[in-house]
Amino acid sequence: MQNVTITEEQQLQDMLDWALAGQKTLSLQGSGSKTPLGRPVEADAHLDLSGLSGVTLYEPAELVMRAKAGTKLVDIRKTLAENHQMLAFDPPDYGPLLGGAAGLATLGGTFSCNLSGARRVKAGSARDHLLGVTGFTGRGQAFQTGSRVMKNVTGYDLCKLVAGSYGTLAIASTVTFKVLPAPEKIRTVLLYGAMLQDAVALMRDGLSSVHDVSAAAYLPADVAARLSINQVCESGKPVLAMKIEGPGPSASFRTEEIRILLGAKGEVEELDQENSDAFWRFVGDVSPFVGSEKPVWKLSLPPANAAAVVMAITEKTPARMYLDWGGGLIWLEMTDAPDDGGAAIVRASLAGAGHATLIRGAEELRRRIAPFQPQALPIEKLNVRIKNAFDPEHILNPGRMYPLDARGAGGDA
Repeated sequence: MQNVTITEEQQLQDMLDWALAGQKTLSLQGSGSKTPLGRPVEADAHLDLSGLSGVTLYEPAELVMRAKAGTKLVDIRKTLAENHQMLAFDPPDYGPLLGGAAGLATLGGTFSCNLSGARRVKAGSARDHLLGVTGFTGRGQAFQTGSRVMKNVTGYDLCKLVAGSYGTLAIASTVTFKVLPAPEKIRTVLLYGAMLQDAVALMRDGLSSVHDVSAAAYLPADVAARLSINQVCESGKPVLAMKIEGPGPSASFRTEEIRILLGAKGEVEELDQENSDAFWRFVGDVSPFVGSEKPVWKLSLPPANAAAVVMAITEKTPARMYLDWGGGLIWLEMTDAPDDGGAAIVRASLAGAGHATLIRGAEELRRRIAPFQPQALPIEKLNVRIKNAFDPEHILNPGRMYPLDARGAGGDA
């Protein structure tokens, strides 16, 4: 396979022209930290986009930034922090989970995979913060979609299609996105000992309250024990956590109200800002399951179904789990998985309400099963039409999301 390092957009045009003329295929990646997501890609040439790096526009007063796709998230965060701003969708770093190094995640890869962390329940997904994309379709056509403002009525919002397409629709070379002011104060309230069903109800009550909870998660005792924060790992009990942030006086008042809410159910504790940051990185980066090669599944579902789904899975196969997004996200590590990595059990447990994505799995497993949730026929037909409109020759990341004969494209929630 030919390897090409891309440092300027004209090279993308040249490679697309080459691929279209010779009926060749292209695989795309930035740093490669998310290459193990989805089905293995076999292509005639590999394009390394990490050379497309750097912030090209930043207007702190307008809460907008534009950067090239290969720019690392750590550099984006550093620039934003200097102006007391942040990426509101809290993008995770799956590098260590997938057997790589931390700190390699790129902006383009994050938006392409539509990855969001624990704040998604309040702030929305990466897709919701994407304002504009510049790049090339699989037809070899340059395009620019979106704008520098949230309200854009110039036509179809093609940004939303690019986000979550895993590089199967277009090559994004530059992205424009919204940023937000960083909170003045962050606290996390912990409740010890809650059972799963009760925890889901408490997270619902906290997130629906007037206290503006920005994240809610539930760690069983075995998962909590893996976090190096004394208030968490030494408890020996399940831990429910709710995050409060904002201006100092407001955050202090709301933290106390959440302590009262949870304190009626058991022993509570409070994490300061430094430990809060560490706790939510641990949750968002799926750090409890780092250091293993066992299959890891991401289940997105109605929070009210979480306890029943966990029970249905763990009754049939051993698994470790924890909840994020107030119960709307279940992370599962299959500790003794069947030959299919637990796919049949996991997806049957959802009963059509939600979807399951294999986030970590051996290459052979990812070839053999469907890493992404199989699509209903009407949705599959729609995605086929979208794929054929953007990439009719199927040259971009062929087969990454679905088998080549399925011809579909789509994204994770």
